[in-house]
Amino acid sequence: MVCKNFEQNYKQEMRAVQDSMDVLSGKWKISILSSICFYNKRRFSDILADIDGISNKMLSKELKELEVNKLVKRTVLDTQPVTVQYELTKHGLSLKTIIKELTDWGIRHRKEIIGK
Repeated sequence: MVCKNFEQNYKQEMRAVQDSMDVLSGKWKISILSSICFYNKRRFSDILADIDGISNKMLSKELKELEVNKLVKRTVLDTQPVTVQYELTKHGLSLKTIIKELTDWGIRHRKEIIGK
């Protein structure tokens, strides 16, 4: 019985990791979330400027996917020209600790690999 419970828990944990990776996968999503997380609210153009190499089209696609997964809220402001602003939802804010840990690990990793 203990082995069966262990196997069920293991499979559930592996499924949870896969679910997380499905939502956060790709080259850009974590960078987008980091940009928004650091400033609380970001305009589309600000996020675009924060992330080297991302195109308008790709940023738009990734933001839509983050919205579908209830991590990001999109607000259209009544300005001329129209301004679109993004912020993390309550659910998205639950990633703040993970993003901070990834940032800290990335800094340590860079020092380990290239000494800077």
